[in-house]
Amino acid sequence: MATIDFNAEVEKRKDALMEDLFTLLRINSAEDKAHANAENPFGPGPRQALDAFLAIAKRDGYETKNYDNYAGHFVYENGAKEDAETLAIIGHLDVVPAGAGWDSNPFEPEIRQGNLYARGASDDKGPTMACYYGLKILKELNVPLSKKIRFIVGTNEETGWADMDYYFDHCELPLPEFGFSPDAEFPIINGEKGNITEYLHFVGKNDGEVILNSFTAGLAENMVPESATAVITGAKDLKGQLDQFISEYADKNLRYDLEENGDKATITLHGRAAHGAMPEKGINGATYLALFLNRYNFGGGAAAYLRIASEILLEDHEGEKLGVAYVDDLMGNTSMNAGVWTYDEATEGTIALNFRFPQGNSPERMQEILKAIDGVDDVTLSEHLHTPHYVPMEDPLVSTLIDVYEKHTGLKGYETIIGGGTFGRLLKRGVAYGAMFEGEPDSMHQANEMKPVENIFKAAVIYAEAIYELTK
Repeated sequence: MATIDFNAEVEKRKDALMEDLFTLLRINSAEDKAHANAENPFGPGPRQALDAFLAIAKRDGYETKNYDNYAGHFVYENGAKEDAETLAIIGHLDVVPAGAGWDSNPFEPEIRQGNLYARGASDDKGPTMACYYGLKILKELNVPLSKKIRFIVGTNEETGWADMDYYFDHCELPLPEFGFSPDAEFPIINGEKGNITEYLHFVGKNDGEVILNSFTAGLAENMVPESATAVITGAKDLKGQLDQFISEYADKNLRYDLEENGDKATITLHGRAAHGAMPEKGINGATYLALFLNRYNFGGGAAAYLRIASEILLEDHEGEKLGVAYVDDLMGNTSMNAGVWTYDEATEGTIALNFRFPQGNSPERMQEILKAIDGVDDVTLSEHLHTPHYVPMEDPLVSTLIDVYEKHTGLKGYETIIGGGTFGRLLKRGVAYGAMFEGEPDSMHQANEMKPVENIFKAAVIYAEAIYELTK
């Protein structure tokens, strides 16, 4: 077959790619538990995004299958033998909540100064659509294949992976032999740390000089909380104390909102959101609000809650003060994000600690250490556990993807192990591949999430040739 000019093929399809991408980006596909039901397992938004994607695939001539609105797929064979291996491409259509601080409507995509702004532009609708168009090129050119291709999309990647649990439990096809997820960065992610959330539980009752009525923070366990809100009773001179606190931590660019009604006050402290796999890139509004409140005389569970938050969890991104720190020569360190916070004086308080841990560390080890912290009433584990995952550089999947990356960027490829979790780890020989390029700002899970438009097209070129090289 004649050499394919993948750059030229993407050029022909730029407008169509962006039109399809905008269709997906206009759907708020964050999990909505309040409106979840049998027809919408994660809420209406994720289901609408799945419907839209499968409609695009059906339009392009694929025979699609929807697995009860959890996930969907289509298979493309074009000459591959019945017993041929299957390459899986696994993306996701759900997003994290938009949160505050946007300069534009997060679900009305805008292109400004060459950048596409929208929730999901970078994680993961933009990369998924770039990869879809990479395959679309091969289909429209009628390229014969030696391997089958199964394109899978999920709707619950950000909050639990129940979509993929359901998909692989109900899919009638065998597990693909190898594959990649377009949900990270180039040149490749061939190793991923384990992922577990451990919940610290505290007694709700408190009867100190100042009462903590409630404390809330965090939109998702894998996000650094941008803001936190506490309702307290009995504190004096709050405005003066807050002004002094903000001044003391001027380098953190904190700001606050204060409402007072008699002796009861509501305080909201704002920091900066970031991806939970890289907590050091954010300013955790919850830990800094706890640091401020810890100057007052609380009692009972509230005193322990605020003391542990401010003296141990504050800026403890690797779990050193917690005592759970662990470093592996290959996979690196353990990271910790205190992602979701609740406290109710009538019931209890919880802090969800999301850990990304290397081989050698374990959820059980960390749980025992956390249980021993003075003031913690109990420690429980989330149902969702991902163990550490690694595919060696010499694997043909990895070496082929690296070669294609090097060809189209002129840069040297190298292996990368991350704390983030991608659908690549669902396969024994699975990796993540793009679509964030070296030097590209990382805005995933943050306000004003964006993707440079030219990088979407560049990724499509790389995906097209990568799929071609793996299946030709």
